[in-house]
Amino acid sequence: MNEIKAIEAAQMKTELDQFKVGDTVKVHFKIVEGKNERIQIYEGLVIAMKNSGVGKTFTVRKNSYGVGVERIFPLHSPRIVKVELSRPGRVRRAKLYYIRDKIGKAAKIKELITRKHPAVPAKAVAAPAQAATE
Repeated sequence: MNEIKAIEAAQMKTELDQFKVGDTVKVHFKIVEGKNERIQIYEGLVIAMKNSGVGKTFTVRKNSYGVGVERIFPLHSPRIVKVELSRPGRVRRAKLYYIRDKIGKAAKIKELITRKHPAVPAKAVAAPAQAATE
């Protein structure tokens, strides 16, 4: 059993776990056509993440010419070059299957607003203001 866990640990990618359900991502996926290899970018909304470990998958949904298209990617696949976070989303569900029934603006997910700078203590901000008035 330990040998299986060692093999699985060697195949896992650690740098790909920066996104979650509700985020809009660009998946850089390696396509092999005969002798040629190229990288195709698939951009869409992550609507589900399933399983754990090496078998972890995520489902990305996008609209292509008015038709909803979903694709399931294995997270630790050697064909995935990188997963780029385009827009973080703010959701309250683990699976966003209800998005399939929505059309237009109703299918939009709110953006998660994050702070770029660490929080500054209130005392540090108030002290210079008092010194300037005296």
